[in-house]
Amino acid sequence: MQTPKPRRFTIRVYGICIRDGHVLLCEEGHEDFRFVKFPGGGLEFGEGLHDALKREFEEELDTHFGHAELFYVNEFFQASAFDAQTQVVSVYYLVHSLNQEPAAHKIEMRAGRPYELKFIWKPLEELNESTLTFPIDRKVALKLSALR
Repeated sequence: MQTPKPRRFTIRVYGICIRDGHVLLCEEGHEDFRFVKFPGGGLEFGEGLHDALKREFEEELDTHFGHAELFYVNEFFQASAFDAQTQVVSVYYLVHSLNQEPAAHKIEMRAGRPYELKFIWKPLEELNESTLTFPIDRKVALKLSALR
């Protein structure tokens, strides 16, 4: 009999950057799975939320931000799209004052394989649930549309 996988949590932190009526989105490729989300990623052990967001923006976008304010935390159960035994808790910040334009396209090596990231400025008025891949991001898109 196979031992069941332990159930885990992952905490994700994302930045919502709005500029001139556009919102910054990230298109990524993980193996054969392509997805669109807000820029950001996983919290590492020993790291605070704001520090994780700063690190993610430095690593992925090659940029820094001046200020970030809490916007949303999911309050519902969400299993990871990559591992059904992992529960996702996502924290979103409104990010202000990027110090430079983010890189538009980047390829990183992750686990010895190329991993592609593309950053796009989407008109905020065109942002809707179907723009984003993951359920929590879709909820955030609805909240953002209420601000228009």
